[in-house]
Amino acid sequence: MSTEQHPYIFLAVFLAVAVVFPLIPIALAWLWAQTFSPAKPGPDKNSTYECGLVSRGEVWIRFRPEYYLYAILFLVFDVETIFLLPFAVAFLKLPVGACVAMMGFLLLLLEGLLWAWQKGVLHWK
Repeated sequence: MSTEQHPYIFLAVFLAVAVVFPLIPIALAWLWAQTFSPAKPGPDKNSTYECGLVSRGEVWIRFRPEYYLYAILFLVFDVETIFLLPFAVAFLKLPVGACVAMMGFLLLLLEGLLWAWQKGVLHWK
């Protein structure tokens, strides 16, 4: 047996530790749940818990899709500010190509805003 180690032994040990390390807490949690959790679900365990209040009425309610459209539009124009801030800070040091690219980006956002306006997404009903 030589005193020189194989170069891939470190990778094999690293892979073994990477696989075993997360499995140990999962196995311990499963063992804890099997040992200490109640075996039978009851009405209290199966009840819906919402902020400490007992649920009343139908569980499934209609959620207006306009909320989703507002949220998506907010995210789009929120991300716009994230991209515009570094551009505005470095505006004087940027080449013309960067300004053209930013104008294209703004035109795409303007197109999205006009589409949402035309479809009536911005009008609350």
